Amino acid sequence: MKTFNYTIQDALGIHARPAGVLVKEVKKFESKITIEGNGKSADAGKLLAVMGMGIKQGTEITVKAEGADEDAAIAAMEEFFKANL
Repeated sequence: MKTFNYTIQDALGIHARPAGVLVKEVKKFESKITIEGNGKSADAGKLLAVMGMGIKQGTEITVKAEGADEDAAIAAMEEFFKANL
């Protein structure tokens, strides 16, 4: 299992547009990718679950990837979060 922590920079937090793009990015990988924050955890491949976490600007999250391509998945997720959120 690979993990990284990230503090959300986007003024709107994780909202519909970036959450939708995140889900598409997650679907590229075989690994199970989860997001933890605000005392909640969600499958990053499920749009409503991600949006339901209510993650706002300044919230620190932990992203976890577990599976056959976890190294590539966690690298891509870290790059995605830095570029989009």
